[in-house]
Amino acid sequence: MIPTMNSHWALLRRLRRSAFVFPIAVLVAAALVTISETAYTESKTSMDTLVQMGRARLDLYAVLRRTADAESGQRGYLLTNRAEYLEPFKEAYADLDIALLALRQHYAHLRDDVAQQHLGLLDAAVRTKLGEMSEAIRQQDEGRHDAAMELLLTNIGRDQMVIIREQAEQLLALENQRVAIGLKNIYDTLLLNRIGVAAMTALSLLALGMYLRQSRALVRQQAEQQRLVQAERDLLEIEVKRRTEQLTELAKHLQSAREDERGRLARELHDELGALLTAAKLDAARIKPKLAQAAPDALERLTHLTQTLNSGIALKRRIIEDLHPSSLSNLGLVAALEILAREFAERSGLQVAVQVAPVALSKSAQLTVYRLVQEAFTNIAKYARAGEVRVTLRAEGDCARVEVADDGVGFDTAERPPSSHGLLGMRYRVESEGGELQIRSAPGEGAAISARLPLRGEQPPAGALDTLGAAPPPAGPPAPQAPATPAPL
Repeated sequence: MIPTMNSHWALLRRLRRSAFVFPIAVLVAAALVTISETAYTESKTSMDTLVQMGRARLDLYAVLRRTADAESGQRGYLLTNRAEYLEPFKEAYADLDIALLALRQHYAHLRDDVAQQHLGLLDAAVRTKLGEMSEAIRQQDEGRHDAAMELLLTNIGRDQMVIIREQAEQLLALENQRVAIGLKNIYDTLLLNRIGVAAMTALSLLALGMYLRQSRALVRQQAEQQRLVQAERDLLEIEVKRRTEQLTELAKHLQSAREDERGRLARELHDELGALLTAAKLDAARIKPKLAQAAPDALERLTHLTQTLNSGIALKRRIIEDLHPSSLSNLGLVAALEILAREFAERSGLQVAVQVAPVALSKSAQLTVYRLVQEAFTNIAKYARAGEVRVTLRAEGDCARVEVADDGVGFDTAERPPSSHGLLGMRYRVESEGGELQIRSAPGEGAAISARLPLRGEQPPAGALDTLGAAPPPAGPPAPQAPATPAPL
């Protein structure tokens, strides 16, 4: 039993996958529709034929009845000589003509020789009977009552009535046979239609079952695909998160490496170049008294050389400050921002309002705040065309908030401004510290760059070394002093 059911299911699966299933289904549906239409047409034809047969039967019964009515009217008139008995005779006479005409048309349409033969005998008998009755009435009207009664008592009328009944019964028998055949055809057609409807119902149920099965399979397949897509999406999100973390770590490492490199360069410039420039200035200071006595005309050139050395030392200080802010390491974040704002105001000629308060940030976060303000000042000087700049630093809950705002031309944040690389560097740098960068701007309404950084650790004391930088250079080279013993030239 189980192998047979398995073979049936295997056959159904093969049929469902076959390319001929749909054309076969269409052909079966067309065949069923054709059977249904054929059954309808046959049923309609049979019903129309039955209706015509019913009318013929009614006409036959009308012939019998109206013949009897005419005979009764004739006999009443002959017995009573009262004219009112002629009315049924006249009406029956007219109805008989109509009924016989309808029968002739009916059997002419059927083209049945036997029926037409019986109809001919019936028609002749009716005509003879009507003629016999009309003759008796005529003789009665002429006053020959005895002749009319003698004609009535003959067997002519009775014989004709016998023929009329026999022929009418023969025709009724033929009509009954045709009715039986018509009913059988109708029953056969209804059975065929019933079979077609049952087959269509079975096929519809089968198609519905296959459709529901296919729908469930499709739903399961879609659910499986969605599960696979969701799993792949989850893997991609994990991969994206991992790559983002790697890029963040890489950005943080690159920032740290850059700051380390800046600190190393600042140390080398401070130690090596600073020592060379200081030694050159000391040598020039030792040479100056001797040139004043031996070569007074070279004293002016020596003074210019000393000024050049002082300019070189000042340039070295600015480069070191740009590479690594010694004020941040020596004085702390608040003082470093105030010095940075003051120097920017002197260089740019803008009004810079500073409102900064001490906040507890890690040293790397302090350097991030300093670089953010420094980059914001650079962008303002290049693009903003501002008149006033505001710098604020304060604590907000468990975060520190720094903001640099200007009243310049602003920009559309949906577009990429010329300074977008600097802003992107700010964003990565702030996010590497676990913070969040916000940019608010609109054309003609200035711009504001703010960042929120988590508070960590204690405020570093003044004079502490930056973990990412180097020891700060001295505030300036020592003032030149004449050596106690002049060095030889």
